[in-house]
Amino acid sequence: MIDESRVAGGALSPDGVAAEDVLASVRRLRTADRPTHGGRLFAYVYDPAVPGLDELAAAAHRESAHVNGLDPTAFPSLLAMENALVGAAGRVLGGGPGTTAPDVVGSVTSGGTESLILAVKTARDAHPEITAPRIVVPSTAHAAFAKAAHYLRVALDVVPVPVATLRPDPAAMAAAIRPETVLVACSAPSYAHGVVDPVAEIAAVAADAGVRCHVDACFGGWTLPYLRRLGEPVPAFDFAVPGVTSISVDLHKYAYAPKGVSVLLHRNAALRAPQYFAYADWPGYTMINPVIASTRSGGPIAAAYATLRHIGDAGYLRLATVTRDAVASLADAVRAVDGLRLMAEPESTVVCFTATEGGPDLFVLVDELTERGWHTQPQLSYAGLPASVHLTVTAAVAPRVAEFGPDLAEAVATARAAGPVRLPAELAALVGALTPEALTPELVVGLAAGLGLGGPGAGNGPGAGNGPGAGNGPGSGPLPERMALVNTLLDAAPPALRERLLVEFVGLLQRPDWGSAD
Repeated sequence: MIDESRVAGGALSPDGVAAEDVLASVRRLRTADRPTHGGRLFAYVYDPAVPGLDELAAAAHRESAHVNGLDPTAFPSLLAMENALVGAAGRVLGGGPGTTAPDVVGSVTSGGTESLILAVKTARDAHPEITAPRIVVPSTAHAAFAKAAHYLRVALDVVPVPVATLRPDPAAMAAAIRPETVLVACSAPSYAHGVVDPVAEIAAVAADAGVRCHVDACFGGWTLPYLRRLGEPVPAFDFAVPGVTSISVDLHKYAYAPKGVSVLLHRNAALRAPQYFAYADWPGYTMINPVIASTRSGGPIAAAYATLRHIGDAGYLRLATVTRDAVASLADAVRAVDGLRLMAEPESTVVCFTATEGGPDLFVLVDELTERGWHTQPQLSYAGLPASVHLTVTAAVAPRVAEFGPDLAEAVATARAAGPVRLPAELAALVGALTPEALTPELVVGLAAGLGLGGPGAGNGPGAGNGPGAGNGPGSGPLPERMALVNTLLDAAPPALRERLLVEFVGLLQRPDWGSAD
């Protein structure tokens, strides 16, 4: 009898495993994952519910999976598809022939984080004379900007966002610009709450200071233009705004391409030039890379190309219509429940809500929604902003909207009856006294055990179901069914301690599976 857990976990088998058995093993592992289709997962995946699209994208991926984007002269098919994707994104975002930004150029990246890292890298390298470069971002900007600053050794100047508006004040952004500032960034929309920053005003103050302005439209860049065409009051945010110098948009979000494809656009080739990395001072081939990776599979690019070609402009307009209506209905469902309020009126494809005074414990509510088959994303409190629940709404949600309202009301009633989560006194005291430097791996193991998260390799990670950084960790143990206690602990910790806690927790999950010895 084969030990199934060892077959599933051990990647290098002694004598090889039959193809059908390998696929069966993958499918068994996948049963622990959140459902990527069906309209009940409000984060991480984007489902248009277009029949046959998955099969088409998979077939296109297979055709180009072994094509290498390292050398476009060797594989012109990939170059052609990349140029087509950049052209489509440029058109959607206000560039191209006949516009005020006719010379837009761009590159295809692996995702929004790579696009943002490259936007920062390009701005930094455009000013070699600045030895201590800085970037200015609102506090609601995506965390990938902080990652870019960390990787590239660029100082990050964060401008607090008023709790009342959730948008950066252009005057405050202007005041944060220094002689060393190489980039100012804003969001369309911000991920957490789905509101569009005042891009035109921020781009203007950046231009007045002679600084580039990047619009992070990774999340909304493929929906906001279509919502505008449907008559929604979408503010100017794209290349129609004179001071905007670059924009990022993810095709694996609302263009509904498979992971991971994003596009980074620049207003012209001169602005893009510092993005390239070239190196000839060695005896091998001269390396020229427009993006971070050298070798790149053509599979994701071909899948994105097939997706855009198949859905088409009219299809995206239809999907935007369906999604807009679903957002409105979900927002109505939140408004109808006593104890909840919207963080902001929906402007894009996000519904974000929090609890009113005397309302339910949001982390308990998230667990109750999970019990009812709805997988949402809790967001911890931050700088005067309360904890909230984030719903990323896709076209696939529309057929399920009528089910959500009654389930939400029932979940709120159950959460209220259960009452808020109370941290054990010793845990609360520990979080209050701990510093990130004092957090040892041994202490984290003890904390994990106290929270019922198991030991190394147990597969019981923080956020494994609904928490920050949610995802299903590898391992043999079951995932925790309820995460309210874990999220309450994290919410009580300041951001620096949250970071360290999660790094250590995830480190417990990511341990080698050595497989069998036979």
